[in-house]
Amino acid sequence: MSAIPLVVIGGYLGAGKTTLLNHILSNAGSRRITVLVNDFGSINIDASLIRQRTDDVINLENGCVCCSIGGRLVEALLAISSRTDAPDLLIIEASGVSDPVRIAQIGLLDRAFRLDGIVVLVDAERVEETLADPYVGDIAQRQIAGATAIVLNKMDLLGEPAREAVKARIEALANSRVIVQATHAAVPLGLIFEEAHALPARPIGAMPLAASPTPRDLCSFSFVTDAYLSRKKLKDALRSFSAKLLRAKGFVRLESDGAVHELHVVGNRVVISESPACTSAQSQIVLIGMFDREDELTARAALKAAEIGL
Repeated sequence: MSAIPLVVIGGYLGAGKTTLLNHILSNAGSRRITVLVNDFGSINIDASLIRQRTDDVINLENGCVCCSIGGRLVEALLAISSRTDAPDLLIIEASGVSDPVRIAQIGLLDRAFRLDGIVVLVDAERVEETLADPYVGDIAQRQIAGATAIVLNKMDLLGEPAREAVKARIEALANSRVIVQATHAAVPLGLIFEEAHALPARPIGAMPLAASPTPRDLCSFSFVTDAYLSRKKLKDALRSFSAKLLRAKGFVRLESDGAVHELHVVGNRVVISESPACTSAQSQIVLIGMFDREDELTARAALKAAEIGL
């Protein structure tokens, strides 16, 4: 069975995590999504999405499920991974004062799950106040530093100079350059859903589509080669531009054994695993991130350098 994609949503209190969850679930389509949250006392799934509630489980109209977990995260994860009807996506909503990286690490203790991202929301209007707080400022900084993607939420409440100041502040704290500005947490669905078509594909050398609802440089592109790839050089290449990489996936032929392997990348975490069912004669990688044309060319050159030869 394929690993279940896992996305952790974090952010300090009031940043808009519940609003983001509602946005995701409202646009889930036919996807079966399980959401784990810490406490229903602090979460309110839109009434239009709710079909039935039993104890700590909410069954949603689109077939998704939302569960309260409290301190039972490991138990909840084991229960999900053992289900015969595994979800298409698991979302864990971290509490406002928790470390989403730590939650992701706990999730990855079970090989049934594959990390697809740590998305952290920032309240653009109040972030400076939060960071300056002697009690919670350090927590907020750790949340931002650990994110693979950051959502600057409530940007509509700021004027242009303040927006630029907040963006510069977050860039100084973040390790990721995948930073999206949002109003009411309405983010590009490609931040959450792994399908490449959730973002505009930009052929090499082409400009982003002006009419796209996504940020200017958030896009996907593919790297395909007939050559074998060096495992070490491939990992080094992917990590060389990991700050701008949201995620990457595909199948790669490695020179070490000549076999095809499955590749999954989130930030600087690169996982290469055996894929005996795949017999592709090519290496094919789809990359999603905050790339302008120059970034894309640099990334392609780095991947090209991992080739061993035909």
